[in-house]
Amino acid sequence: MKLVKVSTYEEMSNEASEILFDVIKENDKPVIGLATGSTPEGTYKALIEKLNSSDVNQNDITTFNLDEYVGLDKDHEQSYSYYMHENFFNHVSIPEENIHLLNGKAEDAETEVTAYEAAIDQAGLDVQLLGIGRNGHIAFNEPGTSFDSVTHIVDLTPETIEDNSRFFDDLKDVPNKAFTMGLSSIMKAEKIVILISGENKKEALAELLSGEVSENNPASVLNNHKDVTIIADTAAIGE
Repeated sequence: MKLVKVSTYEEMSNEASEILFDVIKENDKPVIGLATGSTPEGTYKALIEKLNSSDVNQNDITTFNLDEYVGLDKDHEQSYSYYMHENFFNHVSIPEENIHLLNGKAEDAETEVTAYEAAIDQAGLDVQLLGIGRNGHIAFNEPGTSFDSVTHIVDLTPETIEDNSRFFDDLKDVPNKAFTMGLSSIMKAEKIVILISGENKKEALAELLSGEVSENNPASVLNNHKDVTIIADTAAIGE
């Protein structure tokens, strides 16, 4: 596990986008796993600039997203599909058929998650971008999630619902269920990049770096992966 210390959010975004761009350049048909939230927005902005100013054939890029709220249409402003198009896909030339997003309005949840996991297995993930929650959750894998979990439907904890309420007009509008890639799904990636920013993530980072592995801390499973880069700012590190 490699820790990259950065001083600014811009530095974090550039560092992460450089890793993603290198993976894209190094693979004939790159498959990249993407995350949502406020932290990776700068990464996507920097990656857009790199892709559009290069001769990379974007038709060869395939993407998978970590998660999606259950019950939100893809055009809902708080859906992760909407977020990804606004912050990334609308600004690049990756074909829509190469973009894999969980369908929050899927009629059959079990079919949706089974098909998504099968698609991940078929494509393979060259790199997976992650964030981390205050309680150590990655994607919507809350404390207590099995390290063997694959893509599944999950009941969100009150803490995660509260964390995400800032994106909604009212706490009651926040969905209480989500589709998410499982921890074993994430661990299938050849390379993992995790962004940790802000003083409120200080404890989560410290626990991750402690090396203790427990299903009570979902992110701790990353200690079992062969190629993880943590990019953390000084606020999260505590310097």
